[in-house]
Amino acid sequence: MSSLIFFLPEPGLSWILVAAIIVLLFGGSKLPELAKSLGKSKRAFKEGLSEADAEAEKERKELAAARQNSSLASVDDEALFEEARRRARLRVGEGAPEERK
Repeated sequence: MSSLIFFLPEPGLSWILVAAIIVLLFGGSKLPELAKSLGKSKRAFKEGLSEADAEAEKERKELAAARQNSSLASVDDEALFEEARRRARLRVGEGAPEERK
C-alpha cells in the first residue's frame, strides 16, 4: 500500500487518499471524538512539560540559594585556617591564650 502512495502523480493526492482511508476506518461520527481526544492529550502533555520545567527551575533556585547561604561559603580562607590552628593547639594541650586564664 505504501508503494501506491509514492507512485501517485501529485503529493496532494496522497494526503487525500490518507484522509479517505481514515474516514473509512473510523467513520464520520468518530472523527470529532478522535480530534477532541487528541487535543486533550496534546494539552495535557504540554501542561506536564511546563510543570516539569517549573519544578526543575524551582529546584535549581533552591540549590543555588542553599549554596549561597552555606556557612562555609561566607567564611574566608584565612579565618578557616586560623580556626584549624586554634583547634590543633587545643588538641595538643597548649590552649589558646584567652582560654588559659
